[in-house]
Amino acid sequence: MKKIIVIILTIISLTACNININKIDNTPTKKVETHMNNYQTLSEDVLDDLDLVIAKETTFTDKQKETYRDIIKKHFKNLKYTVKDETINGDTATIEVEIEVTDFYKALNDTTDPNYKSKEDFYSDEGEPNDEAYNNYRLDRLKNAKETIKYTLYLSCQKDNEGNWSLNDLTDEQEQKILGMYQH
Repeated sequence: MKKIIVIILTIISLTACNININKIDNTPTKKVETHMNNYQTLSEDVLDDLDLVIAKETTFTDKQKETYRDIIKKHFKNLKYTVKDETINGDTATIEVEIEVTDFYKALNDTTDPNYKSKEDFYSDEGEPNDEAYNNYRLDRLKNAKETIKYTLYLSCQKDNEGNWSLNDLTDEQEQKILGMYQH
């Protein structure tokens, strides 16, 4: 009889622990942290999204696509973030997150750099563009980028009818900031 009581109590306590863990993970901040961690750990969803973006790139060779994929994967792994604030208003929440990312925008657009070249520098004497050479140049700029930049993101979450929080879709601006490509 004691064994049965111990087993029942164990099952009840394990179930209660599991419910509490689910409640702990069901906060707007946890949803944002999970999303940011997905970048750092290169989750399957993040890599699938990256592959979709790369597939749309029509001027890259297959080798350039793989190089770009490797550059962005490294970028995502090095992404740093800090949750600064959480504001809940009923079924909506705003999470303030500071991110630090490689400043790819500056690497590609810093005309004060003596090694900077514009697309026009990659035309032949006959006026034909050399997209492959230009893309290789830009990929090298990305690969060698060292400077970082900090951005503040205000990410929104929504609670459904069952009380579960979810992160709303990111805006184009937020995605550009995470990619380090935001024009500043």
